[in-house]
Amino acid sequence: MTIKSIEDASGMNCIDVTSHPDGQFTFKVFRKDPEDQGRWTLASDYSGLRFETEDQAFHAAAARIPWLAELLASTPAAPRNELND
Repeated sequence: MTIKSIEDASGMNCIDVTSHPDGQFTFKVFRKDPEDQGRWTLASDYSGLRFETEDQAFHAAAARIPWLAELLASTPAAPRNELND
């Protein structure tokens, strides 16, 4: 299982896209809140949705998460694993 994490510009929101042993992909959304002492807290769990490709998972996530849609639109040529570099 592999997890790719992408944070928004503020560092307060994150999406994890996970590849599973069956070859499918899922995603979850996390956030940091002051009351949680900066730890990541699950905000939305979309792991019940399964996707055949990582790209499909990212596009489905972007359709639900405005900051991710903006990030992907601003870096269209960047491979997904380079968005955090």
